[in-house]
Order: sequence, then structure tokens, then C-alpha cells
Amino acid sequence: MTLKLKISCTSILYILLSLAPSVLLGQEGAAGNNKDTLVIIHSLSFSGNNITRERIIQREIVFHAGDTLSLPELREQTEQSRKNLVNTSLFNFVTSDILFIEGEPLTADVSFTFIERWYIWPVPIFEFADRNFNEWLKKKDWNRLNYGMFLTWNNFRGRREKVVVYTRFGYDENYNISYQIPYINKKQTLGIGFAGGFSQNHEIAYNSEDNKEVYFKSEEYRPQRKYFGYTELYYRKNIHNFHRVNLGYSDLRVADSVLILNPDFSYGNLNRNQYFTLYYHFRTDYRDFKQYPLNGYYVDFDVVKNGIGVFDDGVNDLYIKTGLRKYNQISGRFYWASGLSGKISPFWSQPYYFLQGLGYGRDYVRGYEYYVVDGQHFAVLKNNLKFELIKMREMTFPFISTEKFNKLFYAFYMNVYADLGYVVDNRNINTNPLANDILTGYGVGLDFVTYYDFVLRLEYSFNKMGESGFFISFMPSI
Repeated sequence: MTLKLKISCTSILYILLSLAPSVLLGQEGAAGNNKDTLVIIHSLSFSGNNITRERIIQREIVFHAGDTLSLPELREQTEQSRKNLVNTSLFNFVTSDILFIEGEPLTADVSFTFIERWYIWPVPIFEFADRNFNEWLKKKDWNRLNYGMFLTWNNFRGRREKVVVYTRFGYDENYNISYQIPYINKKQTLGIGFAGGFSQNHEIAYNSEDNKEVYFKSEEYRPQRKYFGYTELYYRKNIHNFHRVNLGYSDLRVADSVLILNPDFSYGNLNRNQYFTLYYHFRTDYRDFKQYPLNGYYVDFDVVKNGIGVFDDGVNDLYIKTGLRKYNQISGRFYWASGLSGKISPFWSQPYYFLQGLGYGRDYVRGYEYYVVDGQHFAVLKNNLKFELIKMREMTFPFISTEKFNKLFYAFYMNVYADLGYVVDNRNINTNPLANDILTGYGVGLDFVTYYDFVLRLEYSFNKMGESGFFISFMPSI
């Protein structure tokens, strides 16, 4: 943080009248640049948090009133605390200031100023039923659309709680409600969450051939229905480490037509699979800006067990998944990012419904957006070289009255990238030609980043088969 002397007119008048120039409003003037100088934190103050409670803010600050820090430690920890607060996704902007009070000992008041986000979002649903936008764009089937409404209430009660009510009609129906409470104890280390819902589909992927999903569609009935619910416990002892333990219940119901087409769709070729899921997640997050990180690292680890012996449907699935992402500034406006993720499963006889490899979520090799590569194990390595085309800038729209929307930031980044992936499949070798082979993809892209965690990626990619294409995505690549 660049620290400058700030002396207000009120302070000057006070100094002149009292003839006791012992109080200086500023950072360098009173404190100097001596790295050995110790500072006692006199107070912490907050402004602009009209909804967010102070204890939620204090949870992200790495020092407390009464702590004694050196000058470099104070400045470093103040900036780290500001970044922690930005990464809560509760605020559009967070600024910090240090007010030194000269004396023996030297003390300081640290203040944080916020522009809160808009928290209540009743949003219409208009989305694509395919795996990603690029897959839908290839077909351009307007019947494969979902519509409806979902209500998301972030920072509910000012306690960083989240309530979601989701109602989706159309091609894939989904109705669910969830409630997340991040902190339930005084130390703010434990939290809980609940969810439940129901989904049904007119069309489902019942198999994959030549690395393309094969669909079954019925206008007369729903070939797949699913009821689900879960409860989970969160543990966050410090800023950067997070644990989640989840116990869920699923009731999967599949039409006979699907099982005739693929007898290996569900466990035991049954119309109904009931099972409990036990899920553990751990992550350590040292990214500077989680929406679009440029420095730091992130590690996550998941263990998922479907079927714990309660029902007799034969569901018995286990997999372990982990990921590592590293970000760093090379020089000036150039940045490098690498991400390695992988999945292993000790069971070789997973039915199609429980089998996922590359091509889902963020687990894919760029250039293969039109393909799925199912298998028991996979690994994918992504690499990005970024150039900061337009540094992060702020813009204000005076015709918008609320500060929750009238002030925004934006940035543009050019990218060149190269990805590498491999999927192990020991079951469907003849219909899964991209498995058991090295997959390579590369290309160039442009990223746009702005407030409310919005990221737009425009990429032109090539794969090892000589194919190329233009792809759109709405999340960071790594």
C-alpha cells in the first residue's frame, strides 16, 4: 500500500490552537519508514456496511484491536484483510485507511469503507439444456431451453447466509430450495446447510458413442426423475482453509425405455436406485482475487461415496478428485496460470449414470468442447499466458442512483493457452476413441472481467484432430 501524509484542516486547526502537535492524520508522517517501528492497533472502524454485520467483517480481518505489529506487518495485513473482504463476494468495493496517532507508544486506527452489493436477485431463468453453451450453439434447437424463476438472497440477515428458491420449467424441470448458514457458533468456525428438491427430464443422455452423448427423448412421459436432499456441516478455522461434510439422499427413477437402450445405465439395471451419498470437501485458497485470480494458489480435494449400504439397490460408487491451481505475475502486465486436476475411482463397473470423465463443468481440454470422454480416471493440465490488455479501471454512471450498480470496474486480458488431458476407460474402448490417448488443445482468447463476479471468455481453439472453433464461456479457465 502506498502511504501518504493526510492532514485535514480540522486537525491543523486543532494543532495550532492546542500547541500540542502530537496527533497527525496520515501514514508516513507520523510513522516514518522505520521497519523496526512497532504500532499498537488502537481501533478498527467500518463504514458503508449498511446490511453486513460487523462480526462478519471482523471474521476476515487478520489482526485485532490491541495487537502490536511492525509497520510492514501492519500495511501487509491491512491489504490482505481488504482482499479477504473482497473475496467474500459481499462487496463491490473495499477500501482501507490507516490513521497513525503519534506518541509513546505509536498507535493507529484502521478503517474499512465498503460499497455493498445488491443481495436479493429474483432472476428469470432462460438457459440451455445442453452441457454448455457451445454444445447448444452447435445444434441451435430452441426446444432445448429451460425457463422459470429463481430467487437468490445473498447475505441474508446480514450474516453471509444464502437462501435459494429455484423453479425451472421447460426441457429439464428442477425445483429446489437451499439454505446455507456459514456460522452457527460464537467463534464463527462452524456452519450448516440444507437443501431438497425434485427434477425430471423430457430428454436424457443414456449413453455416449464416438465421444458424443446419445439422447433419448419422450414427449409423452419423463424418462428420468430424481428426488434429492442433503444436510452439510462446514468448518473454517482460519481464513484460507475450508472443510465440508455432506450427507445426501437421492432417489433416481428411470423409465424402462432407457434401460432397454442401455442396460448398464443404472445399478442392477433397476428402474429405481435409492442411495445415500457421503461427501467430504477440503480446500485451501490463497488466491488474490477469487473471481479472476492473478497471483496465489488454490488446492481442493474431494472424496465422494455413493451408497453406504442402507438400501439394497446395489449402489456402490467411490471416487477421489483433486485440483491444484497456481497463479503468478511474470513481469509487468504478463501473468502465468497453471491448473492440474484429476480423478480416480477404484471401481471399474460404474453404470453410465455415475460415470463422468472429461467434458463436464470445468473439467475439459480446450478445443474439445463438443466432446465427452467418459472413464474411470482422468487428469487434465491447463496453462495460460495472460497479457493485461486494459488494467482494471473504475467507471461511474451518474444517471444510476444506487451505488450498488452505478460504480463498476472492468479489465481485459489477452490469452494464449495450451491444455493436456488423458482419460482411462476400461469398459467402452470401442465407442470411446478419445479415451486412453493423450488429448491436446491450444488457442488464443480474450477475457472480460467486471463486478458481481462476471467473467466472459471468448476463445478460438484447436485440437489434435485438426479441428478448430470459436467458444464462449462464463467462468475462469483455471
